[in-house]
Amino acid sequence: MLPFETPNLLLFALAFILGLTIDAFYDTPGLHATACVLLAFVRVLFISITVQKEGFDNEPEPTLSLMGFRWFFTYAFVLTFFHHFFLFNLEVFRFSEIQYTLIRVVLSSIFTVFLMLISGLLFLKSRERK
Repeated sequence: MLPFETPNLLLFALAFILGLTIDAFYDTPGLHATACVLLAFVRVLFISITVQKEGFDNEPEPTLSLMGFRWFFTYAFVLTFFHHFFLFNLEVFRFSEIQYTLIRVVLSSIFTVFLMLISGLLFLKSRERK
């Protein structure tokens, strides 16, 4: 949800710090930090591809109310899927568990995007009331 103008260096630093903070609480050294930095990289690629093509140059941040449902859903699902896929594959680190891992990735991604959409709609409603 960071603004589009966030410098890449700051974005990667924030992603790394957030990942290390999660790693500290879950006792997973470097697992979440790696997944968060990958998420920041995919975010940069996704925004550079879609924002210029869709013509959203004036919008300051990627929110549901500003960007619309279709773009926000695609944005949220692609980034969430990449993050979960990388995180769960690093966690298991075996090809013998690939079916179980893929099921976890898909279900976790669907649930996470659902929660993101619900929270986006809640904030959308509160902005429209004002």
